[in-house]
Amino acid sequence: MPHACTNAEPNDGLSTKQRRLRPVLVVNTGEGKGKTTAAVGTALRAWHQGWRVGVFQFVKSGRWHVGEQDALQALGQLHEETGVGGPVTWEVMGTGWSWARSFDAAENPEAAAREGWRHVSDLLAHEAFDFYLLDEFTYPMDWGWLDVNEVVEILVNRSGTQHVVITGRRAPDALIKVADIVTEMTKIKHPFDLGQRGQAGIEW
Repeated sequence: MPHACTNAEPNDGLSTKQRRLRPVLVVNTGEGKGKTTAAVGTALRAWHQGWRVGVFQFVKSGRWHVGEQDALQALGQLHEETGVGGPVTWEVMGTGWSWARSFDAAENPEAAAREGWRHVSDLLAHEAFDFYLLDEFTYPMDWGWLDVNEVVEILVNRSGTQHVVITGRRAPDALIKVADIVTEMTKIKHPFDLGQRGQAGIEW
């Protein structure tokens, strides 16, 4: 879409500036590869704008250390040292969340996911970040660990201009319905189908 233009004629009574300041809810779902990678790319744009970036990984173990984490945290350090970009917070459920280190996420991942969502909900209520990446957040909803209707209500009614990107397979219909941008990653081919293991620089 050249120059981010659209041929649609909005009928919402808002100015172009007002529309550009609206909070956006993005869902990257589907069976294909690239959901988190695309979301982190958007987080880079958010950092460049000087936004406060918060990344919350709801399923990945703390032992699964990905390159994107190092990259974004390095940019957060750059912000602290020079003021360039914005601050970055990165939390992983598998570590028990940084604000509740005594919590054993490995023994009770459902409780850990609930704790994580309670914390993110509180952050949304206090407008703590400008950009949230809720990585693999669809799974706690799909598994019945979180109430989908409650999640949707909190996201729809969040205050200010807080942008939220959610990743994961099997995004619930209620979430897709209220999202502003929904992208489904469709797998055509993947080396995993031939028994190949993940590759450094490609999968992590």
